[in-house]
Amino acid sequence: MIAKLHLYLVDLTAAVVIGVLVGYGMVEHQGKPWWLVVPSAALVALPVAVRRWWPVTTLVVTTAATAAVIIGQVLPVQALGAPVGAICFTLYTVAVERTLTWSLTGLVVSVVAVAGVGGGEPENVLAGVAVLGAVWVMGYTTRLRRSFFEREGRQRAEQALSDERMRIARELHDVVAHNLSLIAVQAANAAHVRSPEHAYEALQVISETSRAALTEMRSLLGVLRSDADLAPSPGLDGLAELADRASLAGVRVSLDVRGDAEVPEGVGLSAYRIVQEALTNVVKHAAPASCTVLVEVTPSLVRIEVDDDGPGVKELGVGHGLIGMRERVAVYDGTFTAGPAPDGGFRVVAELPVR
Repeated sequence: MIAKLHLYLVDLTAAVVIGVLVGYGMVEHQGKPWWLVVPSAALVALPVAVRRWWPVTTLVVTTAATAAVIIGQVLPVQALGAPVGAICFTLYTVAVERTLTWSLTGLVVSVVAVAGVGGGEPENVLAGVAVLGAVWVMGYTTRLRRSFFEREGRQRAEQALSDERMRIARELHDVVAHNLSLIAVQAANAAHVRSPEHAYEALQVISETSRAALTEMRSLLGVLRSDADLAPSPGLDGLAELADRASLAGVRVSLDVRGDAEVPEGVGLSAYRIVQEALTNVVKHAAPASCTVLVEVTPSLVRIEVDDDGPGVKELGVGHGLIGMRERVAVYDGTFTAGPAPDGGFRVVAELPVR
């Protein structure tokens, strides 16, 4: 608001200066009375003060008033410079604010009017075309530049929205894959056990896991709502709960977190998701098995190592799990390896630099 007020004050100042110059030209060269000088000068100059509100109207009024005072011999041709200045101000605004058709029309009308009242002499026509043409070019260039910046801003906003949606999609994949894997394992146990007590325990795990998954999914989807009250992103302090869930699915997890668990939120979230995806793979491909999760936090990086003693794999797949982990590490320019361990089983190692 203050910036706009500053621009309006500039326009008002320009209008006053042009009005004074036009009035001085009328009195100095023609000796016209004040009752004719004041309204004539105001009609030529005052539209400049409101050019930002009504660009086309102010251009028409200023051009018509200039032609009228010259033709009516209220202002001599020698003093045409001040009215042309008013026309330049309003023409610039039209070129900035209006379409190409409107601005070109304004340019042509202005040039014809200035050249006509200037006597139609070639030098006057060339001078009018040069001055008004230069003003129009500056205005239209400003319009193009503003359009470019606006388009670039929209593209950045769209890219940010796309990136956010991709992030949410990746988070949802990790949440759904992890929890559905646990649910699938427990459902299979419930279907095959003969003991009602064990079946009840499996169903209880399914109920708790489903409830936790829905809660986390709601918090993630809430990002898409501006009025959402989002819970903090999971981090290293949530690894113990991940280990407990995996244990319920038949994977004996040994969790060891070394160092200060206070890391940047993005690094903590990435470490949490990497461990979550690694445990999901153990549950899907190696259960029942034992798994060791080691997280070392140093001032420079977070190192994650997940080892299991399952049957391992001969070839790495191209599932979204490994791709997602690798992408998370790549965001921080870290290192990631995954493959069969030398002593059997499978090993995932990731290093996330702390920036």
